[in-house]
Amino acid sequence: MRRAVSRFLAVTALFAGGSAFAQSTDQPPSPGRIEIPVDLTNITTMRVTRGGLVQTSPYSPRACSQVVTHTDANFSGGTFNAQAGMVQGEGFAATYTLAASAFPIKLDLAEVIWATSNATVSTTTSWTVQVWSGTPATGALVASETSDDVVLPYVRLGAGTTGVNLQFSIDPGDPDQIIINDDGTHKFSVGFIIAHHNAQPPDPCTTAPSCCNAFMCTDTSGLAQPSANWLYAINCPFGCSAGWKQFNQILSFCRPTGDVIVRATWSSVTCQPGVGACCYPDGRCEPATNENCVSAGGTWRGEFTDCSTANCPAPTGACCFGNGFCTVLSPATCTGAGGTYLGNGVQCVGTTCPLGACCLPNGSCAPGITEAACTQQGGLFGGVGSTCDTACPARACCLPNGSCVTATHAQCNSLGGTWQANITNCANANCPQPNGACCTPGFCFVTTQAICNGVPQSGWKGPFTTCDDNNNNGTADICEGGRCVADYNEDGGIDGSDVEAFFVSWAAGQSLADVNEDGGVDGGDVEYFFIRWEAGSC
Repeated sequence: MRRAVSRFLAVTALFAGGSAFAQSTDQPPSPGRIEIPVDLTNITTMRVTRGGLVQTSPYSPRACSQVVTHTDANFSGGTFNAQAGMVQGEGFAATYTLAASAFPIKLDLAEVIWATSNATVSTTTSWTVQVWSGTPATGALVASETSDDVVLPYVRLGAGTTGVNLQFSIDPGDPDQIIINDDGTHKFSVGFIIAHHNAQPPDPCTTAPSCCNAFMCTDTSGLAQPSANWLYAINCPFGCSAGWKQFNQILSFCRPTGDVIVRATWSSVTCQPGVGACCYPDGRCEPATNENCVSAGGTWRGEFTDCSTANCPAPTGACCFGNGFCTVLSPATCTGAGGTYLGNGVQCVGTTCPLGACCLPNGSCAPGITEAACTQQGGLFGGVGSTCDTACPARACCLPNGSCVTATHAQCNSLGGTWQANITNCANANCPQPNGACCTPGFCFVTTQAICNGVPQSGWKGPFTTCDDNNNNGTADICEGGRCVADYNEDGGIDGSDVEAFFVSWAAGQSLADVNEDGGVDGGDVEYFFIRWEAGSC
């Protein structure tokens, strides 16, 4: 991860349209890092062992296998943050703590997500996987494998936005297993390094990666394990902390905002029980031991059988459609066809389809349909047996800005309002008014617009504004005037400390970071700040 000034270059390059990861200016990269959200609905899987690329992983789950990860990301697809500021030689790792009795263990599988976003060319990336007993900073390196495209293949991704789940597993027949002993900390770590970029910048300390690289990812749900996620950064003047550092040891403008998308599968060396495919009554298939499968009411297909070939029968039941028609279908087929599934084993004979009135967002009413059909149209189901005469009355609807409209329940919900079920018109609604900052000479308090307007020499700053004093100068930020944007920390000088102060405030979404005063904290404020900071004047 590059230093703050190089991040400024990368940010301005993005606004100029020159980055490898194209991104709109309303979603700029975070400070000290370049995080690019990528939506990968379906990613491929690249399976490798020490012997090279394989079509199917030789690793077979057993009852003693344990999966550890700090991320909630789905390794088969989803939305991720591609860490597009990472250069050649940098990497991620994750540390896992186990019971002391689990050791020694063997690593069965290590996984990581690589992604590109709007890449203009196909990318080729050399990678390294490393395993430690303990942590990357203080533990012992147990194994390190680097792709050479002779035995271990490179990661290759096509142009555009795409991703791959790199799975590095150990063949059970390989006599050289990765065995991890307890170093006294009861921890082990797995990490991946960018051994060689597709297009490494000439000076990685001052120039962000170019248009043509793949990057590892973090999740988008927030940083849950700051002390168990690690970043390895190369040594640059005034840069992010060099070497292996826990995320909680890294300054905020360098720290990724989510957990690294890495996971590991391990098992105790002495564990041997077999597992196989288990077909459950609801049609699910999961690996399980014979004992666990039978006790859960499932049918065990035998040791080493796989769910992909288990042919578990799908459950069926009554499926009701909006017109009252009923037939027996599987849950997935029923839902896909727009029906309402009444449950496994339920028959249509003797079953009354649950029909009722549906209040649609446009104010109209659809009578005699199922709840599923109503929901698909964005409506509000009035209940089984309901009619349009009673299901969709218009009532007062209090909107978030304090105003009131007359609407049905479904319409009010679509507006984000609060429906007043017992109040027929807005004249009697008395909708709560939103609070906002009220600025008076030398003082700020939060109240409604009506109260603020009654105070002499006051000014109401709008709904939901606050009196936060983030620069601790004794005056609410929103009430200040004539502020020097470039000297963001107001220490009398325009230097790198202003960049860090701005990005801390901007990343937190603080109102003080709205330097262009357009009412929002977004990419426009980043561009506005750097133009003035680079000019060295307010």
